[in-house]
Amino acid sequence: MAGYLQFMTVRGCVEKVDQLLTRQAASRIPDGVGRVLSAVEEAAESSKLWWGAAAAMAVAGGWRGRVAATAGLSALTLAQLVSNGLCKQLADRPRPPKEWIPHEEVHDRPDSSSFPSGHTAAAVAFTAAVAPTCPSAGVACALPAAMIALERVQSGAHYPSDVATGAVIGLACAWLTRRAPSLLLRRVLA
Repeated sequence: MAGYLQFMTVRGCVEKVDQLLTRQAASRIPDGVGRVLSAVEEAAESSKLWWGAAAAMAVAGGWRGRVAATAGLSALTLAQLVSNGLCKQLADRPRPPKEWIPHEEVHDRPDSSSFPSGHTAAAVAFTAAVAPTCPSAGVACALPAAMIALERVQSGAHYPSDVATGAVIGLACAWLTRRAPSLLLRRVLA
């Protein structure tokens, strides 16, 4: 019983922080910044931004660029499967209430579950998987990944906890994608 009460207390705190941060992001980010965030998010829609980055790395980056692009796209795919294919189906969390969002962008959000942020999971997975092989590409991808995470809260599409969970999923998928070949090789040779 004590564990359940602790869980409910933590959950209540997370919900209060989610509400506060969502309202702050939606009302305090200037319109011009919001438009830039929306443009970056639109570029990342259906993973277009990340596929473009992977293509650029594969063409201009030589062997390292091709390895980084493959790792990034593999991690992105896994993150989308975990966040959109599994977690959203299990969680079925409603989006933040429209009355919290004082701008028109709130009407242009998906009807799917809010939890977790698939956009953030994909962005972080791609960036974290690319960075070890191609650090300059990782740095270049980090800014749009952060902008996407902020935009998902600012637009009213997600709560901050959805975005944070998406980031954790992205990091875990990047780690798994980068480690899977050596883990499989050890398993086969053992």
